Amino acid sequence: MSQIQELSAQTRSGSGKGPAYQTRQKGLIPAVIYGGGSAPESVAVDRHELERFAFKGTFLTTLFMLDVAGRKTRVIPRDIQLDPVSDRPVHVDFMRLPEGARVRLAIPVHFRGQETSPGIKRGGVLNIVRREVELYCPAENIPSYIEADLSTLDIHDTLHISAFTLPEGVRPVIHDRDFTVASIVAPTSVIEEQKAAAAAATGQAAAPTAEATAEAAAATPAAGAAPAAGKAPAAEAPKKK
Repeated sequence: MSQIQELSAQTRSGSGKGPAYQTRQKGLIPAVIYGGGSAPESVAVDRHELERFAFKGTFLTTLFMLDVAGRKTRVIPRDIQLDPVSDRPVHVDFMRLPEGARVRLAIPVHFRGQETSPGIKRGGVLNIVRREVELYCPAENIPSYIEADLSTLDIHDTLHISAFTLPEGVRPVIHDRDFTVASIVAPTSVIEEQKAAAAAATGQAAAPTAEATAEAAAATPAAGAAPAAGKAPAAEAPKKK
């Protein structure tokens, strides 16, 4: 489960590009808190404090206890805007998470057991179909990641979402099918060998055998050859007088 991080903020007046620019000039990042049945609230957070979390891969799945002038609110980041040149944060949206709230999140997928997987030992390759899985999570039980075991998978085996043990209350957004998350595929060299063998087998089946060619040649007399013994020559048509 993700640990709740502390983050301080201060109220911010005004909206639009002008006030937002002035906020950034003070070393702060403009932000908005919304949801939870309350009106949106404009705040600002310290740039350096925010950047400690923003450049981690788990920022959008991290819970924060936002302290706005002594008033604490549990939130989760829903969007972060980055400057196209400097790649630094310029705006953040936080969503309130009241008690009992559920949130839809893309949770990273981890794997274990690669070193004992029969398929990988034979040269197979782990083909990751989904590096993240969208899940409905209770605010009190948001996983940092979900993990599955590869130790028994062989080449051509497939890992579905049902192979993952999800935390209590956590459910996949896609619930009507057991979708694929990863599989063990044969290495490219083996696939090319199999294709070549299949092509060779098809070519051999299409080409006539040596015995069939010899029998066909024996059944067709050469031009000008005498008829076989014991067989009467073909009757000639009568000549007209």
